[in-house]
Amino acid sequence: MKISIAARLDYSFAVPTDVLLQIEAAALPEQRVEHAHIDVSSCQHFARVPALDMIGERIWLRVNGQMLVDYAATIDVDRLVTDCWDLPKVQPHQLPGEAIQYLMASRYCPSDQFVQFVMDEFGGLDGGAQIMAMRDWILANFTYTLGYSSVETTALETFVHRRGVCRDYTHTLIAFARAAGIPARYASVYAVGVKPQDFHAVAEVFVGGQWQLIDATGMAEEQTMVKIGIGRDAADVAFLTAFGPAFLNSQSVTVEFA
Repeated sequence: MKISIAARLDYSFAVPTDVLLQIEAAALPEQRVEHAHIDVSSCQHFARVPALDMIGERIWLRVNGQMLVDYAATIDVDRLVTDCWDLPKVQPHQLPGEAIQYLMASRYCPSDQFVQFVMDEFGGLDGGAQIMAMRDWILANFTYTLGYSSVETTALETFVHRRGVCRDYTHTLIAFARAAGIPARYASVYAVGVKPQDFHAVAEVFVGGQWQLIDATGMAEEQTMVKIGIGRDAADVAFLTAFGPAFLNSQSVTVEFA
C-alpha cells in the first residue's frame, strides 16, 4: 500500500537557536521509502544523527529568523498485521534487552500510579487481549478535544480529565500497559484517516514477541501508518524540539493513499 506524505513547517526564531527535527519517515523493512525529499531554508548548521533505537533519523539545525521546512515522500507500506487479541504476554524475565526500558515509568507516562487501577479493571485479561481492552476503555471514556491539553499534560492528568488529543490518548495507553508489565513505547507516525490531519501519535506494545502498533484514538489502522520514530513518550520523539523561544507561523500535514 503506497502512501503519499507532505509536511510544511513555518517557524520563526528571534535569536540563533538549536532545533532538533524528526519528521522524515523511517526506512524500515515494513515500510520502503520510494521517494523522499526535504528542503530546509538557509540555516547555520545541518546535521543528521540516528534517532532512538536506530529507527529513523533526527536533524540538528541551528537557525535564526524564519525557518521553512518542506518534506514530501512516497512510502510503500507492507506491514504484517497480526490480531493483537491473540498475542500472549512476554514475561518480564524473558524480554529482549531493547524492550526493558519501555517497562519503566517516564516523564509523561507515570505508570507506577496506575498499577491498582489496571489490576482492578483489566486484571482478568492477559497479553494482547488486555491491551485491546485498555484501548477500548480509553475510547469509551475519553473525549477527543482539541486545545484542552498542553505539552505538559501527563497521562495521569488526562486520566482525571478524560479529554485530550492523540498524544494524551497514547500516553494513557502506554501507562496502562506498563502498569500491567507489558513494554509500551510512543510512536510518532503519519497515518491516513487522522482528523484533523497532523503528525499523529500511537502506542507500540510488545506482545507475542513482537511490537504491535495500537491507535488509542481509533482513527488509524496499523497498515495505513508510516512510522517516523519511537521513544519512551512524546519528549523523546517530538517532530520539533527547539532549545529556545520559537514562534509558530503555520504548519500543515497531508497524508493520503498514493
